Amino acid sequence: MAGIKALISLSFGGAVGLMFLMLGCALPVYNKYWPLFLLFFYILSPIPYCIARRIVDDTDSASNACKELAIFLTTGIVISAFGLPVVFARAEVIAWGACALVLTGNVVIFGTILGFFLVFGSNDDFSWQQW
Repeated sequence: MAGIKALISLSFGGAVGLMFLMLGCALPVYNKYWPLFLLFFYILSPIPYCIARRIVDDTDSASNACKELAIFLTTGIVISAFGLPVVFARAEVIAWGACALVLTGNVVIFGTILGFFLVFGSNDDFSWQQW
């Protein structure tokens, strides 16, 4: 039952984050859809860590280069997702208000992705690792 509550909470967080992204794009004041390129970052961000988790054997307690590389790549993707709206706003492609909405959506969505890995990353009965 706890897994279902966590899944519902994470779904709500993802919906709220996407709502902020869509508000930054579709409000009549802003009306520019360039921030939708951030959807690629949302899709790409968990991929390196998921691949490394499949490859790496967790029995070794020492640091692992593959896992650290995956965390490095994920960090680069997340920082790029926060930098792109700022670059758009500085280049006057989008308004600063839209940038603020998109950055708020980034915080919520990446927090949701992190929460997903924290909640469902362990080996228990209700785990998504079998994917």
